[in-house]
Amino acid sequence: MDWSPMTSPAATDRPAAPATGVSQRRLIVGICVTVVAIAFEAIAVATAMPIAAQDLNGLPYYAWSFSLFLIGMLVATVVAGRVSDRIGPAKPLLVGLVVFSAGLVLSGTSLHMVQLIGGRLVQGLGSGVINVAIFVAVAKVFEPRLRPRVFTYISTAWVVPSFVGPPIAAWLTHNLSWHWVFFAVLPLVVVGAAMITPSLIPMMRGHEPPATSGKPQSMLAAGLVAIGAAALQAAGQRLDWIALVLVAVGIALLLVGLPRLMPPGFMRMRRGLSAVILVRGLLPGAFFGGEAFIPLMLVEERGIALVIAGAALTVGAVGWTTGSWLQSQTWLRVRRDRLITLGCASVALGLAVVAATAALPDLWFGVVGLGWIFSGLGMGLAISSTSVAVMSLSAEGEQGRNASSLNLFDALGSGIFVGLAGTVFAALHPTGNLPLTFGVLLGGMSAVACLSVLASLRIGEIRSGTS
Repeated sequence: MDWSPMTSPAATDRPAAPATGVSQRRLIVGICVTVVAIAFEAIAVATAMPIAAQDLNGLPYYAWSFSLFLIGMLVATVVAGRVSDRIGPAKPLLVGLVVFSAGLVLSGTSLHMVQLIGGRLVQGLGSGVINVAIFVAVAKVFEPRLRPRVFTYISTAWVVPSFVGPPIAAWLTHNLSWHWVFFAVLPLVVVGAAMITPSLIPMMRGHEPPATSGKPQSMLAAGLVAIGAAALQAAGQRLDWIALVLVAVGIALLLVGLPRLMPPGFMRMRRGLSAVILVRGLLPGAFFGGEAFIPLMLVEERGIALVIAGAALTVGAVGWTTGSWLQSQTWLRVRRDRLITLGCASVALGLAVVAATAALPDLWFGVVGLGWIFSGLGMGLAISSTSVAVMSLSAEGEQGRNASSLNLFDALGSGIFVGLAGTVFAALHPTGNLPLTFGVLLGGMSAVACLSVLASLRIGEIRSGTS
């Protein structure tokens, strides 16, 4: 198959053929509840993990609670894409919900750090399967003109926990136990599964395996990419010769494994689908690499109270929701590829504003909030639009594989660039020059966002899903 054409009727104009008996409303409500559960788990666990690690005497292994989650998600993403193309998304989605729930129970009942880390690995496996299966389910159930609106709902569901997750996690940790941060997610998973399952049953009955599902995914390649990502993350936590070895090993493994898991021509930055996926690695990496250090910058450099520093991230969530809503509006007569470019440029601008505020202590700290609104707005425009674009550029029977590539590179890019930001921080922070430290770090993330702008210009014309 040729992955480069932008407006092939076979890939972009064919309406979805929903399985008979599928309730679109029930399905999207169930999907959104499930996404809220996964997003709440991510932000709540980040809040409670320091206490959990101290309680289990596991601070030396703290980073692995996040690294193994990422590794599990990367491997599961590849498997889920291949399986969803062959048997449909219904059974993988149900399996993913069960595995994710098992990981929550395993982590919530932890008596040792090894068990907690193992639970996080299982959660990552379940999360990876769920993310890809949801993507394929949306592609199969909703026709192209409805997909932008569906991704608005999903994007909003992903952002909502950023408002309530940290305070709820803090309250549970201090008043009950950090164990309840994991248990509290289970009811959401159960409700989501109860809403989704009635719609999955008709999908199971109506699915017809494609005549061909393209080149098989390689489990070996998935393992190489996962180990490579772990090596790069481990390198980011140290500044010595071992880190250099880990970087070399990580890059080598990625260069071997990634080409087998991405569209043909991805390593050559081929136009079309490859460019969309490249954007999805660069843009979230830049955004989350900056987001991780904004509260710390405001607290350390400006002496701002933590609750106010956290509010800067909240306004970013508002911008994200707004951007996601905008990209779904039929009156917005902007091509899908241009929406992606505008989103990338907005993130780059927002990060540049925040970097300037960090580098120039005389600037009012409130400018950070203004910059982060632009960054959030750009993410809302671009992330939903890249998902719509991948669906538009995917032939029947390749939705799962392409969703796998998209989600895999999204997670990989986020992990790599957040780790890179941490390395910059570790290298410059000991100098005591906080404007330099945070200015360089955030400026670097803005530069990464600028690279995503360049990548978006290679996508080509995409009009589907906008009318």
